[in-house]
Amino acid sequence: MKVIGLTGSIGMGKSTTAAMFSSLGVPIHDADEHARAALADGGAAVPDVLNAFPQCEDDQNKGTIDRKKLRDIVFNDQAARKQLEAIIHPHVWKAEKDFIKAAQNKGADCVILDIPLLFETGANLRVDFTLVVSAPFYEQKRRVLARPGMTEEVFNKVLATQMPDQEKRRQADFIINTGLSKADTMDQVKTVLRDIRNTPKP
Repeated sequence: MKVIGLTGSIGMGKSTTAAMFSSLGVPIHDADEHARAALADGGAAVPDVLNAFPQCEDDQNKGTIDRKKLRDIVFNDQAARKQLEAIIHPHVWKAEKDFIKAAQNKGADCVILDIPLLFETGANLRVDFTLVVSAPFYEQKRRVLARPGMTEEVFNKVLATQMPDQEKRRQADFIINTGLSKADTMDQVKTVLRDIRNTPKP
């Protein structure tokens, strides 16, 4: 079975592309979804996060995390962000391993790990192929600024936490460009999936 690491900067169309692979029968593991679950009430990472960042405890619901407080802490502090990632990532990695094993047992020939910080965290070393979703900067910016509550300042701060798109593209085994229509993106998805299935594992 081949493990594909899917990534792309904010606003590049990664979630839409992942959904297209899913519609073609490829199992998808969403790292962000499992990271959120680890931080939710009763989540596996909650005790360690509250120990590291006691100031992010929810005043109304002791023993739980106020997500806005946590976001404000780590968004402007790279060291705090790295500390948080070090707490959460082991939980995500375990979920990935369980997902891969389950897909293998069901006879899947390939799976996708949807990981926003694929290269930044070294997760690219745990997959067989890397796939980057990309679009022109003007389109990326248009999509992101159309989101409710998004500002150019926040957009720029998010970009600063991510590897530049150009560098992601340079490191990728496969690239899907989402700057045109969804039909065009789906054509690329089908082509990439066929190519990966026909390419021996490294």
